[in-house]
Amino acid sequence: MCGIVGLFLKDQSLMPSLGEMLTNMLITMTERGPDSAGIAIYDSASNADLKLTVQSDNPEVEFGLIKDSLSAIIESSVSVEIKDTHAVIKLSGEKMILARQALAKLCPGVRVMSVGEKVEIFKEVGLPREVADRFLISKMSGSHGIGHTRMATESAVTTMGAHPFSTGQDQCLVHNGSLSNHNSLRRKLKRQGVLIETENDTEVGAAYLSYKMQQGSTLEEALESCLKDLDGFFTFVVGTKDGFGVVRDPIACKPAIMAETDQYVAFGSEYRALVDLPKIENAKVWEPEPATVYFWSH
Repeated sequence: MCGIVGLFLKDQSLMPSLGEMLTNMLITMTERGPDSAGIAIYDSASNADLKLTVQSDNPEVEFGLIKDSLSAIIESSVSVEIKDTHAVIKLSGEKMILARQALAKLCPGVRVMSVGEKVEIFKEVGLPREVADRFLISKMSGSHGIGHTRMATESAVTTMGAHPFSTGQDQCLVHNGSLSNHNSLRRKLKRQGVLIETENDTEVGAAYLSYKMQQGSTLEEALESCLKDLDGFFTFVVGTKDGFGVVRDPIACKPAIMAETDQYVAFGSEYRALVDLPKIENAKVWEPEPATVYFWSH
């Protein structure tokens, strides 16, 4: 019974308020998942560097090591912005592989949340309000974002088990439901060299979509493929560098509602997540159809 929200802004004047709006939407969904929460924010600015968002259970020590040592190890300029248990590391894209290898040796307890030009992911165990406050999400700006509050069914309540899951550059996924064939699909994807770090079924769904896109599929094609390759119940909201997509399984037993105006497209597990959005009374509101892919991009 997890809660999902998503917000894609068409109106640039709303972008400074993205974090605040998305936070309020997610807090409204608290009762749907008290275990953990997370939000992915996509920056609207153009970035020459890549951003590596990481998490640590010992941030004072490990982030200190990163600040002191990473730049010298990879022989390139690095900036580190610490946000509670997370840090956003900015560096040249050509140094990303080397940086991740260096981090694994320098701070083996550090976990990668996301990599990309635009995306930053913040997630922890706790209620949505607590998690959002820790990372000052309401003060963040951006073009679009997705969020999730979790009721654990498939794996332990941990930071790594929280959503969103990111398995590709500037890609992430949140999920309400349960995949019944995730174990067999995990084995198949690992044989193809896909990195999957948890036992969570949602990470398998995210990795499946990333793998399909790495093989040349568009996001729309990958979402269509998941309708035949994934078994179980699911509502997916997927973030990419340019936009977000939505798909529900053919039975569509998990609740979902969408709204669109000339300023934004919004998604919520329930309508109450949308009621405080600007001019919601003028929005086109509908329930997304089963086995149907929806996608918006800038």
